[in-house]
This record gives sequence, C-alpha cells and structure tokens, in this order.
Amino acid sequence: MSEVMYWNGGGWAWMAFMPLLWIALIGLVVWAVVRLTRHPADRATDHDRGRPQREKPEEILDRRFASGEIDADTYTEARERLAAHRPRPR
Repeated sequence: MSEVMYWNGGGWAWMAFMPLLWIALIGLVVWAVVRLTRHPADRATDHDRGRPQREKPEEILDRRFASGEIDADTYTEARERLAAHRPRPR
C-alpha cells in the first residue's frame, strides 16, 4: 500500500518532461530529413560564403603539374590555351 501512495507524487515530472521529449524527437526527425535530402554538392561548401566551392581550371592544372601527372611542356601549353580562351575584362 505504501508503494502506491508514493507513486502519485511523480506524475507532475512526467507531464513536464513529455513535451520536451516530443520537441526533441520532432527536431531530430526534421534534422535527419534535411540532412538526408540535401544534394551532395551542397554539402561541400565554402565556410566563408556558404556557397559550393569549385576549383578553377588553372588550379586543376597547377595541382596536376605539382603531382607529376603532366610534364612541363604540357603544363605550359595548357596554360597558354586557358589564357587564350579566358574572357577579356571590359
């Protein structure tokens, strides 16, 4: 009988805790849906501007030359071609 008497005192704690539990659960579901439905390109963002970061052709060429994928002649020729096709400022 004494166990039943002490059980009634804890009901207010559950009533206060349940809305917090539901808010946390709904927030977790919303976060998971947003996280899973984002496009992979959106995930690789530039932290300063919040926009997707894209490597420039010159940077790709520099990286390939530095890693040894292309030789100096190919690098120079490709640099000249890129410079020739680069739009001129007005």
